[in-house]
This record gives sequence, C-alpha cells and structure tokens, in this order.
Amino acid sequence: MKKFALVAALLVLLPAAQAKEMTEDEKTFYALGLVLGKQVASSFNATPAELEMITRAMSDVVAGRKPAVELDAYGPKIQPLAEARGAVLTEKRLAEGKSFAEKAAKEKGATKTASGLVYRSLKEGKGASPAATDIVKVHYRGTLTDGTEFDSSYARGEPAEFPLNGVIPCWTEGVAKMKPGGKAQLTCPAGIAYGERSTGAIPPQATLVFEVELLGVTKPDAKK
Repeated sequence: MKKFALVAALLVLLPAAQAKEMTEDEKTFYALGLVLGKQVASSFNATPAELEMITRAMSDVVAGRKPAVELDAYGPKIQPLAEARGAVLTEKRLAEGKSFAEKAAKEKGATKTASGLVYRSLKEGKGASPAATDIVKVHYRGTLTDGTEFDSSYARGEPAEFPLNGVIPCWTEGVAKMKPGGKAQLTCPAGIAYGERSTGAIPPQATLVFEVELLGVTKPDAKK
C-alpha cells in the first residue's frame, strides 16, 4: 500500500512540476546534470544509494561544509573504481549484445556472416552492388540494442556520402550486399563496429543496429 501511495503522491506533484517553465540558466544547469549523470552511469553504474553519496558530496562542496572524507586519501581510488565498474559493464554489454545478435539472426530473412554481421533485407534494390572502393550515398538510422538512437541522417535531413571502405567493417560488408534503392537492417557486433572505442553516444563494446537505405553508388573516378 505504501508503494501505491507514493506513486499517487508523485502523480499529484507531477503536473505542478511540469507547469513551472525552466529559465535558460536552469536548463543549462540541468544539462550539466545530464552530462555528469551520463558520466556516472557509464563509468560507475552507480546505485541509487551511491548516487546519493555523490550528490551529498557536491552539496557539501557548494555549501562550504567540511567533507566527510579526505580527498587526498580517497581521490586516488576513483579511477581504479571506475575501471573495475567499467569492466563489469563491458562484460555485461558484450553478453547482452551477443544475445541480441543471436535473436536478430533468427528473424525471418536474416543471415549471419562469418564476421558476425546479421544482415536482413527490408527492401530489395536494383542494379549492381557497390564495391568497397565505391562512394555510396545513404540514408540511415543507428540505434543501440535498447532502441536508443545515436545517429540519423534522416534527423539531419540530408543523406550521407562516403567511400564504402572508409567506415566500420560492418558497414563495408553489409552495404556491399545491397543494391541501389534497397533498404536493409545491419546488426553489428562490437568487433566489427567500434569495439573498445567510445564515441560518447556509443559506449565501449556496444552492439549496434543500423537501418540503411542505399540511394546511389558512384565510382571514385567519377568524382574527379
């Protein structure tokens, strides 16, 4: 009963909280909180109790109160903790990515290649498939396995154009299977995507999903 009472109380407060429009400064400070929150989430996977300790420390600093611990003693422990927590997150992400790719490979029309790429045609195109050295023009949308969108040419309102051998291996292999006018879904394990690298929106060792529409193919000589 206490749980439902709490939910009810929050629902009562929600409209009032939404009614107050934030100032530009407040929005900027909120954005700062988002940045810090993402860093804490991606590096430490902090629990609610641990997050409370972080906010308590920040409040103590801002208010000029005496810290509860000595920074000289515990500051050097921050990086080792981040590395240990990061390793756990990476292993979890790899396991979840593997499970996701295995499920994607079982979808109707999907094929899994030796590299681990899961390719599924959404719309067949016509003509010749691009070679690795060709320049391709595409519209695409990239998401994490939880559906979070990290990049989209559709959102920018402009297709992308690049040499096919100048992108991640998953794209080089997957788009080479397409024909102009076609559309496909590429499920890219970390090993043929960005691996251990992090691009900010993409965490290390992440399995990625792309919907790619091949708009055109140009031979490199034609661009000269």
